[in-house]
Amino acid sequence: MPGVKTNEVPGTRAVLRHYRMSAYKARQVLDLVRGEDVDRAEEILHTTPRDGARVVAKVLASAVANARNNDQLEREELYVSACFADEGTTLKRWRPRARGRATRIRKRSCHITVIVSRLPEDRLERKRARLAAATGAMRSRRVAASRRETRRGRSEEETVSAADAATDQELAATEEEASAEEVLTEDQLDSQEPGEPVGAEGGDSEDVTAEATSVEEVEAPEEERGEDGTEGEAAPASVARKAPAAKTTKKATKATKKATKKAPSEADDTGDGAQSAEDGEG
Repeated sequence: MPGVKTNEVPGTRAVLRHYRMSAYKARQVLDLVRGEDVDRAEEILHTTPRDGARVVAKVLASAVANARNNDQLEREELYVSACFADEGTTLKRWRPRARGRATRIRKRSCHITVIVSRLPEDRLERKRARLAAATGAMRSRRVAASRRETRRGRSEEETVSAADAATDQELAATEEEASAEEVLTEDQLDSQEPGEPVGAEGGDSEDVTAEATSVEEVEAPEEERGEDGTEGEAAPASVARKAPAAKTTKKATKATKKATKKAPSEADDTGDGAQSAEDGEG
């Protein structure tokens, strides 16, 4: 018993006639989408690197539009029930060859037909279940992603708040230390005697006493030189007091060296004067 003829296949169809492509090339693409859902067939055609795939995709879109507008069918319930390519007219052309001969060129064409129908109930139930599962999984992934973002935001806020609290604590501790130092200095000033120099306790007093001794050592030889009249006048006390300890010590050592050198010469001068006086008396 013969099968169903191509023009008797049930469903909504779309036909492209006299397309300039051989039926052999078109059939290779049609074999990929036969029996597939409309969505899956479109995905296959969009990812197939063949020239016939672009044309078959247009014919499929036309068939789906006919089913929606003419037969009021839903796109999600359609599948490719049948698709085929018939040979169309062939144009004959000639190409010259050697020795005055000619070769025939056949420019073929085809008629592409795509038929879409409503899915059976069992396949439709499986598809709906698969879509529901995919939708639930997608929703669960979105919820998990939003929860992760929320946790990340909370953790970042907690970290920032902890850092702010630590900074506030450090500032408070610094202020407390500064206030304590101010209180100590005020207490020291209050407990200090009127004539006592600042920093009498600790290492400051030692520095002051050392400076004072150095100033005295410098002043003594200057006064002696001034009385003898050997070299210049004594330096003012204000200048000696303002001189630092290191410079005063250097001056003191120089002055002592000069005093030791001059002492023998003065003794010799006094001895010569006494001898001359004795000679005069004699």
